[in-house]
Amino acid sequence: MIRDIEIADLKKITEIVKRKHDYDFTNYAMSSFKRRISRILELYNISIEKLVSRLENESAFGEEFLTEITVNVTEMFRDPSFWDTLREEIIPSILVNHDTFKIWHAGCSSGEEVYSMTILLHEMGILDKVTSFATDIDPLILNRAQAGEYHLKNMELNEKNYIRFKGQTSLKDYYTEKNGKAVMDKSLIRNVQFKKHDLVNGNLFNKVDLILCRNVMIYFNQSLQNTVLKKFHESLFKYGYLAIGSKESLIWCDIASKFIIVSNEEKVYRKLRD
Repeated sequence: MIRDIEIADLKKITEIVKRKHDYDFTNYAMSSFKRRISRILELYNISIEKLVSRLENESAFGEEFLTEITVNVTEMFRDPSFWDTLREEIIPSILVNHDTFKIWHAGCSSGEEVYSMTILLHEMGILDKVTSFATDIDPLILNRAQAGEYHLKNMELNEKNYIRFKGQTSLKDYYTEKNGKAVMDKSLIRNVQFKKHDLVNGNLFNKVDLILCRNVMIYFNQSLQNTVLKKFHESLFKYGYLAIGSKESLIWCDIASKFIIVSNEEKVYRKLRD
């Protein structure tokens, strides 16, 4: 019988990962961290003691562990009304004062959001006016994002989202089928730079006009969220936009007064001042 995961176990895992792999889970939301550890124990059919041992002694396993812990389940055009708000309100507002602009996808995971954005920009006829940065802590998931290969069964949901978003054509026009996978058109990401980046300890991205960090901070405690949000504020041009997840908020944080709410429903905020 597998025993319950205790706080002492989580602290030991956190210490090993920080020491051996230079990633700090200290300020992760413990309930979420514990759920993901439980998932890894089931996935590899190992005990908590064996997990600790493998993290301590197997560097390759440590990389797999980071991928499993940090990856977020995502989809293309997730929350279609959000993408409609970007197309109809946010991006036109940016274009009023800029011929070109920059976007940062912070915590881009496997890249579905990045391809959604480039398809949106392509259909607006402004793809070559935008430089994008897609970042994640995990190099393996970044490689997957850059490859842009997704299981065909996932494209059914993606297509439904795209239809609800009222895209101009069909998602099938943006990928080819190969070996049971949808391989995205690489020309879509010609202006996207994929970079490994630690949201907590990494450098600022000075400066961008729009940051998307959706459903990433729900895994952080309030202290870490505060740190990351300050970094986003510094990385935005004045009057730049920040989009976060539907279950996330800026109301409580130290820099709340430096943003205005653009859309409470879609969780889009605009920077007022430095």
